[in-house]
Amino acid sequence: MKIVVLAGGNSTERDVSFSSGSMIYKALKSRGHKAILVDVYLGYEGELEDIFERDTDWTAQVGAIGEKSPDPETLRALRKDGGKKFFGPNVLELCEQADCVFLALHGANGENGKIQACLELLGIPYTGTDYVSSAMAMDKGISKDIFKAYGIPTPAGIRLKKGERETEHIPFPCVVKASCEGSSVGVSIARNEQEYLAAKEEAFRYGDEAIIEQYIKGREFSVGIMDGRALPVIEMIPKMEFYDYKAKYQAGSAVEVCPAELSQEKTLEIQDIAERVFQALRLKSYARIDFMMSESEEVFCLEANTLPGMTATSLLPQEAAAAGMDFAELCQRILDNAIRN
Repeated sequence: MKIVVLAGGNSTERDVSFSSGSMIYKALKSRGHKAILVDVYLGYEGELEDIFERDTDWTAQVGAIGEKSPDPETLRALRKDGGKKFFGPNVLELCEQADCVFLALHGANGENGKIQACLELLGIPYTGTDYVSSAMAMDKGISKDIFKAYGIPTPAGIRLKKGERETEHIPFPCVVKASCEGSSVGVSIARNEQEYLAAKEEAFRYGDEAIIEQYIKGREFSVGIMDGRALPVIEMIPKMEFYDYKAKYQAGSAVEVCPAELSQEKTLEIQDIAERVFQALRLKSYARIDFMMSESEEVFCLEANTLPGMTATSLLPQEAAAAGMDFAELCQRILDNAIRN
């Protein structure tokens, strides 16, 4: 099949997206697909004719993931139009030529449903869940409201608009999060008022709403979901305070154990909650659900990721491997779901 792997974009997770896209592209090529890797934001300005037939290494533009997320503002100077439009030159034209678009995007304007809605209006098949469930899962405030409505355990928390007067307070230590970012971008732990003010300022760099929630001290886990069924549980053990952007993408910054060393009872509990989250958010095809377990072994769901990382250090491929599915097979299964649905 002719496949466009869409990566890059203008979110804080641009570098991660390129790494995911590169691995997906290579996996699809190994399966015999006519795949190309395209930066959704900067686009492609070369000749389009017979583009899927060319012997081109489309990963040449991909760099390594840095220790910090990139600044999206620096990208605007690279666009002739100053970045007024999201889609770069010829991106939609290439997508319309393809049999399917494999979404390797992460973060805002990748996981928030906008691209999914655009592709849907154009009648272009794409991987992952639909635009409605993407939007609900990307917004941590909406997700938390849904978790509460469905009886899914989640840390106590509040939604705070920028400039809004606080009428409710979460005791220190607390976690402050940007409402619509991923990869722990805009996430801080605050132990006092000074740290709290700095954490809010950092979170509001990424949007007009922040989530303030109870800090859970304990172990961190994640569960991949394929077609509504949970994969083996993985535990993330960061070498710093918490599983932040660096720990997720810099080799050696965390230890990851899959299957996680848990009792069968606790494993089944976490997997069951993950499947319930998948259903509550109306997710489709695949996702990854993140958890904390307190020192008293109480489980809390943090969030759902609708386009989880597919890098060399990513969690979902590790979980799939523990279930007997190699990376190329995982990509093929995701692709098959998109074509079938």
